[in-house]
Amino acid sequence: MLVIDDEVGLLGLIRMALEREGYQVHTASTAQEAIEYYRENCQKVGMVLLDFLIPPMSGELVFDSLRSLNPDVRVVLLTVCEESVVERMFRKGLWGYLQKPFDLQTLAQKVHEAIRGPTMNSAATPASAHSR
Repeated sequence: MLVIDDEVGLLGLIRMALEREGYQVHTASTAQEAIEYYRENCQKVGMVLLDFLIPPMSGELVFDSLRSLNPDVRVVLLTVCEESVVERMFRKGLWGYLQKPFDLQTLAQKVHEAIRGPTMNSAATPASAHSR
């Protein structure tokens, strides 16, 4: 799994929590680092947790870059954004989202669902993704 967030402290916390759950976690604190890592390792990355605000790029641009490398990438957005932003990204293939702040138990559950859940091609509509 790849976790992308410009807040290094949060990255460490997420990594520690998910590694305790048995996941192998790679972190990136910049968009460029994340895209390069994904380009080289996309076949090993089961899912991506992506902060929406990761200067100088938006999370949406990072998402688009990841999807260009692998249209089936499972991305869960970590956000404080408005619903309209999340809805737009669902239409592009976003797998799920967590509104910040979130608790680590909810995060672990969302990760489990994203990794184990059906592919986007078998999901009915973007609206159904809210229930994930």
